[in-house]
Amino acid sequence: MTPDPVAVARRLAEEVLLPDAAAVDAADGIPEAHLAALDAAGLTGLAAAAPGLPTRLAVTAALAGGCLATAFVWLQHEGALAAVAGSPLADRFAGPLESGALRAGVAITALRGPAPLTARRTSEGWRLTGSVPWVTGWNRIELLRVAALDGDRVVSLLLDARTAATLEAEPLALTAVRARGTATLRFDGHPAPADRLISVVPHADWLAAEPAGLAGNGALALGVAARAAAVAASAALADEASVLLEALGTAEVGALPALRAEASALAVRAAAAAAATEGARSVLVGSTGERLAREAHFLLVFGSRPAIRQELLTRLGA
Repeated sequence: MTPDPVAVARRLAEEVLLPDAAAVDAADGIPEAHLAALDAAGLTGLAAAAPGLPTRLAVTAALAGGCLATAFVWLQHEGALAAVAGSPLADRFAGPLESGALRAGVAITALRGPAPLTARRTSEGWRLTGSVPWVTGWNRIELLRVAALDGDRVVSLLLDARTAATLEAEPLALTAVRARGTATLRFDGHPAPADRLISVVPHADWLAAEPAGLAGNGALALGVAARAAAVAASAALADEASVLLEALGTAEVGALPALRAEASALAVRAAAAAAATEGARSVLVGSTGERLAREAHFLLVFGSRPAIRQELLTRLGA
């Protein structure tokens, strides 16, 4: 881990990511220079060092305030690396993932009904069947961490991220962060070799641990909120983002849905303030205000849950 990864992330956000943010917003992919800068700074391998949650959230928020698409790709890579680093696959894959020689994403959100992604045991490993609606970095990653249901267990596997006769990818046209490369994946008996197994855990344990991931998604919204606060020159909004970030890093799991909703609502308010500050120029496609408004809107619904949605609707007066 770098001596001060938060300071490094903030510097990269200002000097490397932010100057490209408008161009990346209009592009089809993340600049290789962004990924190379993360590699060189040691941030690509951050998850392998197992930093504390406050550090991970502060790095996430800093990167999101520079270039949200890059932050998304980085965060998904960290999720895959963290799982691999503590698994039997660490000797083969952790090093290349830490250095950026291999890039990875995750497909771990398709375990709920009515049609969860399933894994059927075979003599050679597993066969995956079903869909994963949102996968980041497709066509830009080499590996994919996939979670699927095998009866009452969750099987986590590391697959090659490429289409096949049994794996179809449908690119999605998003209103924001298009450069992150989002696709829906459809598995039709897709083979997963036994030597790519990361872990097998009871489904109940997986569900119990799942809410902890809400904090990282909230940090993305707070990064956008902090950037919008800077555009609006609002110390009050910046302070709100800072306080919420600290709260996310120390909150009990039960408090996370409300904090996630508060972070997303703050991003929307701050983006509105940035647009008002920028004035008429903010209605032009490609302006900072216009981009931040779309990013804040996107983060209202990204990684949402029923409890988060209800909290948001209350905050939005609905």
